[in-house]
Amino acid sequence: MNRILLAAALALGTTPALAAPETYELDPSHSQVVFTYDHLGFSTTTGMFAGFEGTIEFDEETPANSSVHVSIPLMSMFTGWEERYQHFMSEEFFGAKEGDMISFTSTGIEVTGETTAIITGDLTMNGITRSVALDTVMNQKADAHPMNNRPWIGFDATTTLKRSDFDVGMFAPYISDEVAVRISIEAGKPE
Repeated sequence: MNRILLAAALALGTTPALAAPETYELDPSHSQVVFTYDHLGFSTTTGMFAGFEGTIEFDEETPANSSVHVSIPLMSMFTGWEERYQHFMSEEFFGAKEGDMISFTSTGIEVTGETTAIITGDLTMNGITRSVALDTVMNQKADAHPMNNRPWIGFDATTTLKRSDFDVGMFAPYISDEVAVRISIEAGKPE
């Protein structure tokens, strides 16, 4: 009887455990959110957020079990023109105060291909939370980043938002209500 129990214990002990999601921290120096919108039909105007923080819980064996959380300081927006930035921060748009954040927390991941997925999550901006879907591509995963020798991953994602959904729809439809969003992030295992 003891031999059977010992054999069972050894067998259980050598069975590979299911891998848990691994934590990756966003690299703020190589992560950006770029947004574009139509300006009166004359041009496509661009802005950007950078320097934000967040984590990805990445489950390589079952990517649908992964998750992401990102926080972006609203006032980190870059428009390329100070007057436009000040207008966006004014009461006509965000009424921004120091410390105001934009956040995204995933609520589900649908794997659509070898390196693609649709990440659904709650986007909170201007005090309003809406569900959004990000068409996502994993660009690369490496066991050792060539510059810092740590495990590293990179993703690109796109979505389209409506400004009016977040109560910043001033001048729509002349200035387009729809905003195209392009996200590119890198994340690494903590040191």
